[in-house]
Amino acid sequence: MTDAGKLLMMLGAALLVVGAALWGLGRIGFRGLPGDIRYETEHVRIYIPLATSLLLSLGLTLLMWLLSWISRR
Repeated sequence: MTDAGKLLMMLGAALLVVGAALWGLGRIGFRGLPGDIRYETEHVRIYIPLATSLLLSLGLTLLMWLLSWISRR
């Protein structure tokens, strides 16, 4: 049961860090990366975060690879 508690605490801490980063980026005016597609008219607003998705995918892939590498040792 203690392992589950540790896991939940780590996930909570990670969510806190990610939430604080997103909140901070929003406060300084971050609206996306240059490769993101934004289309706005009077009644339609479309946002397709291509560059953000690719960067997030790369970061998560590297994180999963690192965790896999650490667990094998």
